[in-house]
Amino acid sequence: MAISSFSLSWASTTLSQKLNVPGSNEILPRVAAFSGNNSVTCTAEATFNEESNCKRRRLLLLGVGALTTSLVPANFLFAEEVPKNYASFVDFEDGYSYNYPSDWIDFDFRGHDSAFKDRTKQLQNVRVRFIPTEKKDIHELGPMEEAIYFLVKHRYAAPNQVPTIYSMQEKTVDGKNYYIFEYELTSPNYSSVSFATIAIANGRFYTLIVGANERRWRRYRSQLKVVADSFKVLDI
Repeated sequence: MAISSFSLSWASTTLSQKLNVPGSNEILPRVAAFSGNNSVTCTAEATFNEESNCKRRRLLLLGVGALTTSLVPANFLFAEEVPKNYASFVDFEDGYSYNYPSDWIDFDFRGHDSAFKDRTKQLQNVRVRFIPTEKKDIHELGPMEEAIYFLVKHRYAAPNQVPTIYSMQEKTVDGKNYYIFEYELTSPNYSSVSFATIAIANGRFYTLIVGANERRWRRYRSQLKVVADSFKVLDI
């Protein structure tokens, strides 16, 4: 096993579209993650003989040394500045990106493609999943109010939970349409509030959900809304 620490700078050549540099000292092969400054430092761990020991998204390094090659397209890096105190997760292979609080850590959330959570408040998290679809746009789901009500009532809420929808909005970015909505799920012993952002692209129905328990919602709502608003789908 070879272990190397290295710094990445924004150079001109693209080495890979499948690299992540998160704060958890792990390299994820599908993605690039970076914060609002113009340099990223990480610790990389590579296994050359026992690939099975690597986590499912870890990149096998073909060599160890300093990298000064850009790992993501320059036009993407400079298209939009990452907000202060946030980091950006970009998955070029699966076609989506979003920002999350920079002190959060990644974790495995069953059935989801990516997820990050607060280090101490683990129920405060963001996660993304997608499923195949033949639809081309969220407008094909029907009127926004009906589509969101169906999702919250019949897909997000468990049988013992009472759903409440607080707000809905639609936005269009680079020709792609998104629904963003705020909802609460109340059970006898626990309530959570979340934002969800949904979009359809690349033959996939994407869903980002970011939330917290009801007691913390008012305090962190603005922070989590930044995450929901940042979600974008990319052409693949």
